[in-house]
Amino acid sequence: MIPAAFDYVRAGSADEVVAALGEHGDEAKVIAGGMSLLPLMKLRLATPTVLVDAGRLDDLSYVRDAGDHIAIGALTRHRDLETSQLLGEACGVLRGVAAEVGDNQVRHRGTLGGSVAHGDPASDLPAVLLALDATFVVQGPSGRRELAAAAFFEGFLETALAPDELLTEVRVPKTGPDAWAYQKFNRRAQDWAIVGALAVQVAGATRVALVNMGTTPLRASGVETALAEGAAPKAAAAHAAEETEPPADLNASSEYREHLARVLVQRAIEGAHV
Repeated sequence: MIPAAFDYVRAGSADEVVAALGEHGDEAKVIAGGMSLLPLMKLRLATPTVLVDAGRLDDLSYVRDAGDHIAIGALTRHRDLETSQLLGEACGVLRGVAAEVGDNQVRHRGTLGGSVAHGDPASDLPAVLLALDATFVVQGPSGRRELAAAAFFEGFLETALAPDELLTEVRVPKTGPDAWAYQKFNRRAQDWAIVGALAVQVAGATRVALVNMGTTPLRASGVETALAEGAAPKAAAAHAAEETEPPADLNASSEYREHLARVLVQRAIEGAHV
């Protein structure tokens, strides 16, 4: 399929991206790797009249030790996350799940910022960042502001980013190399998750996040509470589908997704405690 016609602006800095977004308003979209936006444009589900290319902003591609957290540039590609020695030592869950994103082509082109800003509830990395209580740094005409992951994802493909703002950095806590597990059920390795479940230990507590169980990535709060009260993995996982709204489609019914959530959460919890 062929996208609708659009104008193209290549930005040389984050300031230029913000200026272009301010000039063109809701009609403009930022593109970097294009792995999320281009499929929507080909299906005419997104029809921006202006594409602002931020893909060459090398200063927004990095993984750095920032003392009490790891700072990651929004244009860092999934492949760079997957191979980062620093992440392997300091936040193994992010490195490990990055290796589960799509296929090699997607991981070499797609960016962390693009995945986050797209806000797809079936995407892997937003759920990880939600479980980690990541902080998102965004830049707009009035300067920079920080957003908590819990407040960032607002609805299906909707985030707290304003039309004239650019996501520039993601900050995650240091959780170490281990104590996490990700369970992803899909038909083919490169497909979106029919359901995904992540368990990771952060500051002595187990956090659990769900993929494709609602209009946004979700924290399984009922599971987390049960674990904090001493419940066994199976008993805690029984709460996995609470307060979720799983979609029904050609891949699975809502009821089947609820069943998958309980099974996968139990496996993830058991894996994270090994």
